[in-house]
Amino acid sequence: MKCLVVFAHPDPHSFNAALHQAAVDTLRAAGHEVRDLDLYRMGFDPVLGAAEKITYLGDTQVNIDALRGHVEPLQWADALIVVYPTWMYGPPAILKGWLDRVMLPGVAFGLGGHALRPIGGRLDNIRHFVGITTSGSPWWWLRVIGDPGRSLFMRGLRPLFARRCRAQWLQLHSMNYATREQRHRFLTKVQKRLGSLS
Repeated sequence: MKCLVVFAHPDPHSFNAALHQAAVDTLRAAGHEVRDLDLYRMGFDPVLGAAEKITYLGDTQVNIDALRGHVEPLQWADALIVVYPTWMYGPPAILKGWLDRVMLPGVAFGLGGHALRPIGGRLDNIRHFVGITTSGSPWWWLRVIGDPGRSLFMRGLRPLFARRCRAQWLQLHSMNYATREQRHRFLTKVQKRLGSLS
């Protein structure tokens, strides 16, 4: 399987970095072909600027060409795996900016053709999605506020993928209080889930 891993954390010594490395190693050990986008290490610019916004719908190919190194792996992948920390109830700005700039019309979606019709997904190649994240908040609080980060990926973006896309969400809650044992259990869970991806 062709797997695209998108990682967003600035600290290479963080627990998220360990999760990222475990994800890549596990997928490769299972025989999958992996492309790995470490957004901070790459210096990805998350800002969708004025010129880019002007061509966003009117001349989208300009935007696609400028981001070919990100668009092509997205269109190549059978599986998309994102690894990131939840900050302020959502992904870090660099990952949100990646979604803003790379999930382009004609790449990730097409317009619905009517004001009341939702966009139509174009990433039929993505048959598996796995979200891997940590959050400082306890699970019950995220449930109270509607868990916006999870909703973004599992409800908002999932319709862009293949109709029968198998989606998994792996989240370590209350990260600030997690013990070494709890972190180890979560890491093992991530390895087990990705090791069985097929």
